[in-house]
Amino acid sequence: MIEDEEHVRETLQLLLTNAGYQVTASANGKNIFELIEEFNPSLILLDILLDEMDGRDICKAVKSTPLTASIPIIILSAVQDIYNSIIEFGANDVVSKPFDERTLLNRIERQLSNSNAVMWSFRTASYLPYDNV
Repeated sequence: MIEDEEHVRETLQLLLTNAGYQVTASANGKNIFELIEEFNPSLILLDILLDEMDGRDICKAVKSTPLTASIPIIILSAVQDIYNSIIEFGANDVVSKPFDERTLLNRIERQLSNSNAVMWSFRTASYLPYDNV
């Protein structure tokens, strides 16, 4: 998860941990590829308006890199017209801030289910679901 607002980051971390997810949180996306390599996330929650970077640029970079393009990205944003540009930067879904906890968890589950189905089709020996958010 990349979220610059500490209280939102802490709330999300608590919510997701209580829901059974392993969570790695960052206040910025400067080292996104290092984080991905280290933690191998199944999904990325990404704020758009970060202090030092634009989340749209991070999303584009992740989605344009073959090794990371299949990682689902859910954008978290208070920007009202963000839905109009979701395709432009490659995000899989958008959740508006302030967010409803149940809605966010449902969107996460949907993306993980979709990505696990794709991973299953590419695996021949065994099915090993990712479990990091």
